[in-house]
Amino acid sequence: MAVVSLDNTITLALSVRDRHAAVDWYEKTLGFQLLYHADEAGWSEMQTNTEGVTLGFGEQAEPAPGNTVPVFGVADIKGARAALEDAGVRFDGETETIEGMVSTATFYDPDGNALMLAQDLSK
Repeated sequence: MAVVSLDNTITLALSVRDRHAAVDWYEKTLGFQLLYHADEAGWSEMQTNTEGVTLGFGEQAEPAPGNTVPVFGVADIKGARAALEDAGVRFDGETETIEGMVSTATFYDPDGNALMLAQDLSK
């Protein structure tokens, strides 16, 4: 069986109603930077805070959030969650913690795409 040689980049594609509004939300809420809008293709991309990882937004009249859940590492999950909640971001329940391992909190963008914060507790 042949092994595919992959490079060190990944783009997570999300379905949204309005790419420009999504970019604005991700800039203001998570500090990501717009790479480009390809209006003729209905596509926009943003650089996340992780080298080699971008988010791509495909515009659809009725977005269909998928099974991909991007997980973003944070040093202080309580502080990060509080900041997002103060900005009106909706969370799915309480922060869950596996002692000595990880704390996670699931939240949603305005189009219903699930995202997650994770604090590594093993360090």
